[in-house]
Amino acid sequence: MALERFVRDNGGRVSVALHDGVTGAGLAVGTRRFRTASIVKVDILAALLLEDDTLTSTQRALATEMITVSDNDAASRLFRTVGGVSGLNEANTTFGMKETKANSAWGVTTTTAADQVRLLRSITADGGPLSTAAARFVLGLMGQVVEEQRWGVPAAASPTASGVWVKNGWVQVSADEGLWVVNSIGRITEDGHDWLVAVLSDHHATQEKGIEIVEQAATTALRSMRA
Repeated sequence: MALERFVRDNGGRVSVALHDGVTGAGLAVGTRRFRTASIVKVDILAALLLEDDTLTSTQRALATEMITVSDNDAASRLFRTVGGVSGLNEANTTFGMKETKANSAWGVTTTTAADQVRLLRSITADGGPLSTAAARFVLGLMGQVVEEQRWGVPAAASPTASGVWVKNGWVQVSADEGLWVVNSIGRITEDGHDWLVAVLSDHHATQEKGIEIVEQAATTALRSMRA
């Protein structure tokens, strides 16, 4: 299939998973575990809301900074609030995430594209582990990510998309010769479809090249599913 060729042609350092909440159709290409970088911030927020969906004003402010501008200090504070590694791993068990391992340095948490789609399904599904209000809060913030960080999954949206939500992660890894991890997770609603998409990737020479690969992978994935 086109997506498998795309992943193969890019050295296999890209993994994609997708689920349509309307039809139930889905796909996954690649099982590699990647560093999350900042996409784990959605996981941290979901874990916080799983414990108690009535946040304090301070927690709401921190959550807003963590998701909409990807603030790292806010993420560190909320990571401690959810109980760090043990708290996040416990929440991820509830979310059905079998392939994600939290790290005390939260950005070094490892995950798979399939697990990220499981997280998105936990957030968006009716009757999921989060309350309706909690799920609405997470998605509300993912819909307000600042413009300069709205790359990745949104590139795959059709012109008639009725909603687009995203959270991205990017980091230069000294242990990988200074190459880049670039990840994107999100949701796109279109007529007759409710796409949940995760694209994870690494080993890029620049962040810009990583963004280009991620956007091409997301676009290729949705194109193959729409056909």
